[in-house]
Amino acid sequence: MKIAFYGSSLLSSYWNGAATYYRGLLKALAARGYDITFYEPDVYDRQKHRDIDPPDWCKVVVYDGTIEALREVTREAANADIVVKASGVGFEDTALLEHSLAWAHPGALRIFWDVDAPATLAELRADPAHPMHRALKRRIDLVLTYGGGDPVVYDYRQIGATECIPIYNALDPETHHPTEPDPRFSADLSFLGNRLPDREERVESFFLAPAARLPGQKFVLGGAGWGDKPMSANVDYIGHVPTRDHNAFNSTPKAVLNISRSSMAENGFSPATRVFEAAGAAACMITDAWTGIDLFLKDGEEILVARDGQDVQELLQELSPERARDIGQRALERVLREHTYAHRAADADRIFRSFAGRAVVEAAE
Repeated sequence: MKIAFYGSSLLSSYWNGAATYYRGLLKALAARGYDITFYEPDVYDRQKHRDIDPPDWCKVVVYDGTIEALREVTREAANADIVVKASGVGFEDTALLEHSLAWAHPGALRIFWDVDAPATLAELRADPAHPMHRALKRRIDLVLTYGGGDPVVYDYRQIGATECIPIYNALDPETHHPTEPDPRFSADLSFLGNRLPDREERVESFFLAPAARLPGQKFVLGGAGWGDKPMSANVDYIGHVPTRDHNAFNSTPKAVLNISRSSMAENGFSPATRVFEAAGAAACMITDAWTGIDLFLKDGEEILVARDGQDVQELLQELSPERARDIGQRALERVLREHTYAHRAADADRIFRSFAGRAVVEAAE
């Protein structure tokens, strides 16, 4: 089956947290025989910060950030069996949704793939006139999300979605795996994440505050936007970390930290890509608490859960290098066993085939 996928970017992770998810899942779907074309706009300097070349498992079409170019690439939806519009493309999202759905042929499966469901749902609740409401009820066959669990599924059904199914983040063991330590990332605790409004306060609480209280330990902060943020002298801010360095970033420190955005933590069931990247590198991860962690990793054995910054501090003070290595190894074994993109692609394949059959029948009626 042919998939036309309209998303933010496959080639660049620059200000694009969905890149790892797209790459892992679409590569695994291609391995199952899907013919995929990914359409991404040339915006936000992402093309200047590419961190992979166009892959051989997916055709990538980069289009100019203009309405004319958008209209041209959405015409290609007419040739696809499955048309996917992802959330958060970042350029004329509403127009992209309208045009891609309009060009999809009658028997095609039309999917809205939400990579930030809490944000999307908040926007829809705040705007009853949003075009997505009409699209969900009349033109979108299926909503897929990369997290959110039952709360997100319930909310999407309440606002009119025919069906909503989570396809969670996972690990691609070919790209994220243990590697040799790199002195650039040597630390007792590291965190990698861009500076975002609904993450900043939690980074202050879970990372910067413990760092200030532990002057004898070293902390490394990666991600875009933190340059003017006040931080203690034992925090080394290193800026954007390209995906090619993620394995070393995760493999080197004694522990790495996962901090969910506020909306993700409140909804739960939303493991970030960094959770699986870190586990794939056999890193010992400390995470902020959120509902659903136990579906993915076991607290105290495969991951360490902190309710606040004080917990982070105490966990670090008690964590020996030997225990950290043991937790990281257990996490790696768990995700390889249950949480790879091959597992997720098998789920997506079953869903596609089930819903595509319904779409063909309905188109013929």
